[in-house]
Amino acid sequence: MAGTRQETGAGTESATAEREIVVSRVVDAPRELVFEAFTEVRHLSRWWGPDGFTTTTRSFEFREGGEWVFVLHGPDGTDYSEWIRWTRIVPPERIELLHGETPDDPNAFESVLTFAADGAATRLVMRTLFPTKELRDEAAEKYHAIEGGEQTLGNLAAYVTDLARKAVEG
Repeated sequence: MAGTRQETGAGTESATAEREIVVSRVVDAPRELVFEAFTEVRHLSRWWGPDGFTTTTRSFEFREGGEWVFVLHGPDGTDYSEWIRWTRIVPPERIELLHGETPDDPNAFESVLTFAADGAATRLVMRTLFPTKELRDEAAEKYHAIEGGEQTLGNLAAYVTDLARKAVEG
């Protein structure tokens, strides 16, 4: 049930499609729980990032206009300064954000996450739009953004599936 799918903006106008990465996954957990995993740093710090990465949060405020400032630690010891501003939050169905290295990052990209009930599971779609085709290509080729996005959603799925299982077990 927990498969991933990657697109490059099918069904959108070509100028947007060539700047976009779309990753989706069906998560075997209720939509409210999957959404909640994005709302609290105690959750995010347990699953955020590709395989082998860990996260150290410097500040976190989940609200429209709020920011999450954190360091992503790579498995090779490289630290990546990260910054996210939550631009729109519609519980439990949508989160929009701006993501870069700093608030004034000219290469920051926009992401829209949608959460749709799929029976007892949740279909999560993460659409990321880069400022230019070149930045999208660099993210995909140099930073493996597609694989990283799939791994991040896989880590989320494992985390919330475990939470859901523990809740049922009591």
